[in-house]
Amino acid sequence: MTIATTMTAARMHTVGGELKIESLPTPNPGDMDVLVRVKACGIVPNLGNILANWTTWFPQNPLPPLPAVFGLDPAGEIAAVGRQVHGLKVGDRVYVNPGRSCGSCRHCRRGDSIACKHYGFQGYFGFSEHALQTFADYPIGGLSEYMVAPASAIVTIPDNMAFDQAARLGYLGTAYSALKKVNSGPGDTILINGISGTLGIGAAIFGLARGVSKILGTGRDKALLAEIKALAPSRIEVFSIDDGSVTDFALQHTDDEGVDAFIDCLGPGGQHETFLQGLRSLRRGGIAVDIGAIAGPVQIDVHWLMDHNQRLYGSAWFTTQEGQEMADMVASGLVDLSLLETQSYPLSEVNAAISGIAQRHGGFSNYVICP
Repeated sequence: MTIATTMTAARMHTVGGELKIESLPTPNPGDMDVLVRVKACGIVPNLGNILANWTTWFPQNPLPPLPAVFGLDPAGEIAAVGRQVHGLKVGDRVYVNPGRSCGSCRHCRRGDSIACKHYGFQGYFGFSEHALQTFADYPIGGLSEYMVAPASAIVTIPDNMAFDQAARLGYLGTAYSALKKVNSGPGDTILINGISGTLGIGAAIFGLARGVSKILGTGRDKALLAEIKALAPSRIEVFSIDDGSVTDFALQHTDDEGVDAFIDCLGPGGQHETFLQGLRSLRRGGIAVDIGAIAGPVQIDVHWLMDHNQRLYGSAWFTTQEGQEMADMVASGLVDLSLLETQSYPLSEVNAAISGIAQRHGGFSNYVICP
């Protein structure tokens, strides 16, 4: 594979400012790294608005030092490998898990990299000031023709997974990891708040693939909810939160026992009461996982959780192993991602794309940049 000495990338110079299309030196992989030729990079809908208000909304989460190349969910082909990389080769089709850790602290050495104090997302943000070292090690995100990532972050993808579908693995993986944390499977009934959104539809798809017997989903848009139910009419029940209590809906479908697990996909603007109704829908011993980042102090009756032996987790992102499991499920035909409706943009139109100008079709919409 011929590799040019320079590449085109989109860089942000000021928070809230437009990304500039620039020519940069093509990075070289280290001994344990791979160089990926980016074919598609997933983008967060309305990313421009998020970045413009970053210091107000997320002051505790540092951005990479500017100017910076963003891009969270890249997929493409390996263009070169470091001299100590043996399990991957040039030409492999891959997704790059952007989660970065130091690799050598006690958490990383025991396989819990997300607990690392240096943890951050290559091409997006960190969770503390310690992530600045991570940004220095891997400064280039997916809004570029090439990027370097550690070999340990690589998910190989099958031929029946398009690059634009692989660029959705960030959202899908966040939901999949939550399903694994509650050990969902045959015989279980789970509740998904926000099932018609980008995270929620991932929880539905992989919940079905894991054999969950019944999925209860909530949202507002009744037309979108009907489309979600149509994915598996005998196993999915849906409910609009405009029609009453989520708790009553869940109890009605579980003979008043409650659900085995509750996955909340509501974002920072979600109503606290809807989240609390989800918690009150749990059976004795049930498990709740928050992946939507509902914001602000939520009043929770901890005594109730204790008496009912219930658990509440916060789950951030997913591991490369979990990413590979998802790719393998697609390879085997267990999961079909053709329901995603991709809207792709060239790198030259990145500013229009991240401004959220496209019409959305709930979680079915999939936005990517193709450098």
